[in-house]
Amino acid sequence: MNRLIAGKRRRLALAAIAVAVAAAATALTPRFFAPGAPPALHATLLAMRDDPARWTKHEGDASTLMRDLRGNAVAGAGIAGAGILVSASDGREYFVADPAGRFAGLVVDTWRNGGETFPFAALDKEGARDWRGDLGLGLTLLLIGFLGFQVWRSSAGQFRFSRRDSQVTFDDVIGAREAKGALLDIQAYLKDPRGFIALGARPPKGVLLSGPPGTGKTQLARALAGECKVNFIPATGSDFTAMFLGLGSMRVKALFRKARKNAPCIVFLDEVDGIGRRTNTENGGPAEAEGNRIINQILAEIDGFSPASGVIVIGATNFPDAVDPALLREGRFDRRIAVKLPDVADREALFRLYAGHVRSGGDIDYAQLARLTTGLAPAAIAYTVNHAALIAARNAELEVTMAHLLEAVEVCRMGEVNGSATALTEAERERIAVHEAGHAVIAEILGVGRVEKVTILPRGQALGVTLVTQQEDKVLHLKSELESRIQMLLAGRAAELIHFSDASSGAASDLKEASRIALSMVATLGLGDKGTLFSMEALSALGMKPDTAAAVAEAEIVLTAQNDRCFATLVDYGDALKEVTAALLARETIDGCEVTQAVAAVRSRLTLAAA
Repeated sequence: MNRLIAGKRRRLALAAIAVAVAAAATALTPRFFAPGAPPALHATLLAMRDDPARWTKHEGDASTLMRDLRGNAVAGAGIAGAGILVSASDGREYFVADPAGRFAGLVVDTWRNGGETFPFAALDKEGARDWRGDLGLGLTLLLIGFLGFQVWRSSAGQFRFSRRDSQVTFDDVIGAREAKGALLDIQAYLKDPRGFIALGARPPKGVLLSGPPGTGKTQLARALAGECKVNFIPATGSDFTAMFLGLGSMRVKALFRKARKNAPCIVFLDEVDGIGRRTNTENGGPAEAEGNRIINQILAEIDGFSPASGVIVIGATNFPDAVDPALLREGRFDRRIAVKLPDVADREALFRLYAGHVRSGGDIDYAQLARLTTGLAPAAIAYTVNHAALIAARNAELEVTMAHLLEAVEVCRMGEVNGSATALTEAERERIAVHEAGHAVIAEILGVGRVEKVTILPRGQALGVTLVTQQEDKVLHLKSELESRIQMLLAGRAAELIHFSDASSGAASDLKEASRIALSMVATLGLGDKGTLFSMEALSALGMKPDTAAAVAEAEIVLTAQNDRCFATLVDYGDALKEVTAALLARETIDGCEVTQAVAAVRSRLTLAAA
């Protein structure tokens, strides 16, 4: 039935195109001659069109034209923009000026009422026919034909989902151990569904992969198809949107029809959140109704094929909360797998993998690279290695070394050196040095992480950067750790107040991040100083608008307390602050070990003094 409807739409579209082209061709065909006129008179009118000077050099008057019309002595006439060209029966050729068009109507009436006894043509002011009216009609009809072609092409485009053979296996996907483990039963089912069917077990029809961008969700789906040696049919959520209503659901039908035809197979819906959510169409328009039809058709198709059909639907999204809830219930996307960021061991393996794709040499410390890239996705690590190769090529080096990789990591984490350092005054350089020294010293004292590098060279949007890495990947964060993080963020501003007795606007991004952490502590984590346990997320889950005034006030208490502690610590370690500041002003970029040495020296003196 669907094929018959689609075929009928295509035939109607092609018919509309043919009619429009034929009508346009007819509209653009010159119609110069009166019916029944002899060929000799045809030649006269063609001469009027091609050589009007023969007539315009003999100007007649209106009375001559009236006399010839009444006496049936007109052998041919052509109306131009400025007058009338007349050929008389006795061979006379003349031109009658008619700028107001008063005599043109008389000539047309005489021609019509007299039974069209002489040939007649409408000419423009240069002797050629006025094509503007017919051209407009032709363009209009061509536009109709173009719209018909668009309908035909959109209808045909729904059948263009391609079947592919995947050569990727799970061995090619580094990391994602939990996700690969969760896909093992699906792999077993696709390889041999008879055991599942014999036991009456129903495998999942749909799997939803969710996680940050670049974590390898698409690669996992391809690897599953490659492991099972089944067909792989990719699509995206935006593939089902179309210019014309009704085509989206037709494309959904075509996709699943192709899947059933090529079973066993995996249908991969990337960016499944792009399909959207079903909405109330009472106050909406055609777009909302079309989106609802697309989602309903996907639900019907997933419910429609049996577990024994060998079709598995895998969806991928970066925003699982944006997926329609009806897609997530049991029997549809009933298996949800979170694809996490790689840990330190996986990052080391990823660096080894991608470094093998470029000409690398020297002693590369992959463990250090993994430690420096906490929180980076596999796609970001691939970009980092490629950027290192670009740096080596830019410097005319023959191979990628550890120095190139470290520079690429710094670019990925801190941004490119933007060259604005030359525009900074000495006072601004000193203030930036004090600011970054404050961050570095507090990070070292409190053990927020390992201080890798400190620079006052502007990178990206920042005027200076302190690179602090974590020794290990953490899932849980203690209250003391979050407070130390807040102190490190506030340390730059506190150092400026200690050294200059005045703060600057350079702490804007630090204050924003510190406020975010403090608000999260008191509003959702139950880690505020007042011991408040109520979570604001509960109100959001119930669709209620939370009153954040109390949470903001409590977050301000947390920020003030941590700022006071940070200020007191920096006063105690003032010598370390001065030493790091001086090193930054002298060399602009220093290694983290210098910060460690400066803090250790002051800590030893403080310990001896306390003893």
